[in-house]
Amino acid sequence: MSKISEDAFIHESSYIDDHVGIGCGTKIWHFSHILTNCEVGEYCSIGQNVVIGPNVVIGNRVKIQNNVSVYEGVNLEDDVFCGPSCVFTNVNNPRSEILRKNEYRKTIVRRGATIGANATIVCGHNLGKYCFIAAGAVVTKDVPQYALMVGTPARQIGWMSKAGARLGDSLICPIDGTAYRETSQNELEEIT
Repeated sequence: MSKISEDAFIHESSYIDDHVGIGCGTKIWHFSHILTNCEVGEYCSIGQNVVIGPNVVIGNRVKIQNNVSVYEGVNLEDDVFCGPSCVFTNVNNPRSEILRKNEYRKTIVRRGATIGANATIVCGHNLGKYCFIAAGAVVTKDVPQYALMVGTPARQIGWMSKAGARLGDSLICPIDGTAYRETSQNELEEIT
């Protein structure tokens, strides 16, 4: 049995399978399909022609723009943004005539990450919190938190703040003044 909040909005053209949870304030727009055994958090926005699942967990306040498929093996944590037509894969070497459902690789997209329009996330690679994947980039390896990634294959060209600003040499966010520092693991962290 599905658990759909009374405060959720589901457009009449969308389909919700059995055994699905949808949190309060979530909006699911035209021609989308949520497959069985999926959990969609609170206050999410699921755009037009989006397919989620089966067996996918979507956090709270996630925004998935039009024409995105979130396949089994992908987990989107809170506050993730998926731009229009971005792509998640679930098998590294697909062939139409060979079933590889037992080879799905997990992809975790950490809190606050942004994935630009038409970007591709190759399965088995995790995206760090608040990283920023530029439009059209192809991610083929794990991405550090706060990293700014561009190109094909994606390479790091800098850092982005939690507020979504590119950081300069000072590593101070021009939007909210938050200061950051690089760690010995070649990642960025907030200075508290």
